[in-house]
Amino acid sequence: MSIDKPFHRNVRAMVDRPNAGYSSWAYIIDKDFSQNPTHYIRAFMMLQDDLQEVFEFVEPSDTNMKTHSFRIHELLMRTCIEIEANFRAILKENIYTPISNGKPRKETSWNIRDFQKVNVSHRLSSYKVQYPVWEGEHCLFEPFKAWRNGNSLSWYQAYNASKHDRHDNFKQASFENLLNAFAALQILISAQFKTESFAATRSLGVAGDTYHSLRSGIGGYLLIDFPSDWPEEQKYSFDWSSLKEEAVRFQKFDYNTV
Repeated sequence: MSIDKPFHRNVRAMVDRPNAGYSSWAYIIDKDFSQNPTHYIRAFMMLQDDLQEVFEFVEPSDTNMKTHSFRIHELLMRTCIEIEANFRAILKENIYTPISNGKPRKETSWNIRDFQKVNVSHRLSSYKVQYPVWEGEHCLFEPFKAWRNGNSLSWYQAYNASKHDRHDNFKQASFENLLNAFAALQILISAQFKTESFAATRSLGVAGDTYHSLRSGIGGYLLIDFPSDWPEEQKYSFDWSSLKEEAVRFQKFDYNTV
């Protein structure tokens, strides 16, 4: 049985049915779908601008993956902080009340093990991101792929290591880990808002011929491949033209059951 109401901050594939095209994106711009989405989009766009400045000095290429610097370290820290902010927003706007020693855990104690639960609802590990300008063969990134088998994210571990002891772990703040982290942020934003930037002009539902095989993501730079492996029973099946007239249009995903 498919899903008849969208979850907050959760983009999914649609069941093939009449009006599926419109229904696949129109709910995202409903003001009850997410709280202050532009707050997160703006932060992402600022990070993207700063990453592109790094590209003026470090060419996106296979040969530069191990490059490290203070600027790369700074941007890795900021990107991962933004990733954590998005994970927290998803958990808070749905249902998540973790218990430790019989008491509710404070939000400040949430960590990557809590955030990994979002992979169940959003299929983050099935997303792929491509850097459009690249020298070499490794332009495609799957930063959440390790979660398919319950493994740790190496780029996130590198972030933690270089955050807590920059001197001894400075080289872990590498260009490769930064690119994985930014790809992860692109995925996390896209898994909530698809390609909607919440700009004054229309940004969703526009199709046309493009140079690249993948579609352009939010921000207009990275290319994104959305999951094609949604089980039928986990797809959305609503007709938004009807559902949007109802008082209760959204539901909350219960992360306590994950």
